Amino acid sequence: MTIERNEATAPAATGRGLKYLEQVAEVEGRRGLPPVHLWHPENCGELDIRIAADGQWFYMGTPIERQRLVRLFSTVLRHDDDGRHYLVTPVEKIGIAVEDAPFVAVEMAVDGKGRDQRISLRTNVDDVVSVDEDHPLRFVEQEETGGLKPYVLVRGRLEALLSRAIFYDLVELGATEAQKGVEMFGVWSAGTFFPMAPAAEIWAED
Repeated sequence: MTIERNEATAPAATGRGLKYLEQVAEVEGRRGLPPVHLWHPENCGELDIRIAADGQWFYMGTPIERQRLVRLFSTVLRHDDDGRHYLVTPVEKIGIAVEDAPFVAVEMAVDGKGRDQRISLRTNVDDVVSVDEDHPLRFVEQEETGGLKPYVLVRGRLEALLSRAIFYDLVELGATEAQKGVEMFGVWSAGTFFPMAPAAEIWAED
């Protein structure tokens, strides 16, 4: 059954409440991920929602325990050019706080080996992505520790931070490859090499 968005099925714009956002996500989600990239509503200010670095969502300082609600809200989340994250509906754009990445990769699957392997990741909101040119890995050096923080692009500009356990598993799949004359340590997936750091730095830490 196809549900067309019209006055009968779409919730009225009743303000910046959680209930309204839940209704929009529910209606639009029946046809797949809502097309938030096509919506250009006015900025309606801020909502006291925060996504912590570990992926936990909070509303007014209280954890949102209903995972179904978190998943619904994640479908209307957007990362804009200004670097901010917003919950977006056809008529409202509401800023929220994100401490790091909005999602966390919590599960990894690997098909094949070496250059032919394909890595898939599942996030805490049940997005599943295959690491490839459209969903690349990136590794950010932490100034305070010198360690690496790994991210994967999920959709739009939305990224997931890989959990520490998954990062360790990823390192186990690592290989070296010459990149512009420098031996880099990284990982292959879907025919693409994703460099982490110069191999000399990796071996120096061992």
